[in-house]
Amino acid sequence: MINKSKAFNAIAVAALVIGMLLALIPFWILFVNSFSSEEYLTLHGYSIWPREFSTAAYEYLLNAGSSIGRAYFMSAVISAIGVSASLVMTVLFAYPLSHKELPGRNLFSFLLFFTMLFNGGLVPTYMVYTNILNVKDSLAGMIVPYLLMNAFYVIMVRTYFTSSIPGEVTEAAQIDGATYLSCLIRIVVPMSKPILATVALMTLINYWNNWTNGIYFLQTRTDYYGIQNYLNDVMNKATFLQSHMTGSMLGFKVPNTSVRMAIAVIAVIPLLVAYPFFQKYFVKGITLGSVKG
Repeated sequence: MINKSKAFNAIAVAALVIGMLLALIPFWILFVNSFSSEEYLTLHGYSIWPREFSTAAYEYLLNAGSSIGRAYFMSAVISAIGVSASLVMTVLFAYPLSHKELPGRNLFSFLLFFTMLFNGGLVPTYMVYTNILNVKDSLAGMIVPYLLMNAFYVIMVRTYFTSSIPGEVTEAAQIDGATYLSCLIRIVVPMSKPILATVALMTLINYWNNWTNGIYFLQTRTDYYGIQNYLNDVMNKATFLQSHMTGSMLGFKVPNTSVRMAIAVIAVIPLLVAYPFFQKYFVKGITLGSVKG
């Protein structure tokens, strides 16, 4: 029996190591090739080890414009506002749904779940946001459409409230005179840090990686571009320059392939920095409901 247990542990550890390598190797290749020369990448493709070290891609990004710092700042502002607003709306929607005595609870739950299966389509959604909500060429266009409310996150938070917050605690507080809002702010929210941190991290990733809102809703106000839209614009310009070089420009090398690697590195660094702060809560929150006590 002991030998079987050791064999299982060895297989499990080996499987975890393989999974870890499969997750880390793409990031390593991305980072290494962002420092490789354009000539080497063009002739030999990607390599797992540095070849012909060059910082041309990062120099190109820095010289392409002075607005990369502003793009980072805008992404930070958009993500901060979006995550905060999304958490507030998610909690305020999930908390009433976690109470069975809520009038029309089944109807609200059905309407919430319905939005996960069906939507109005791209064109009608765009018309509603631009003609009715007037988010075109505004900061709201980067925050509100598609990202501000996620039905799946509401269901996750509601499930956590139902399964992990003892009803006796809130009932005792209500007997002492606490209102539903007081129970939510002083009891439920402090006891829900794992799930709230999980939702915050996933919402942060959605906002940070989003670039479609900038394409759809920003036509003249490119100063609202986040880092993803800015880097996409830089990459498009590099591709255009490389494909439209004239005779007088042939001596100028545009690091198109290595720029793509550098763009990905620059975009992913903030998320890699933020993840460790959420990790301990993320592990608890993502496994909600797996253990009942």
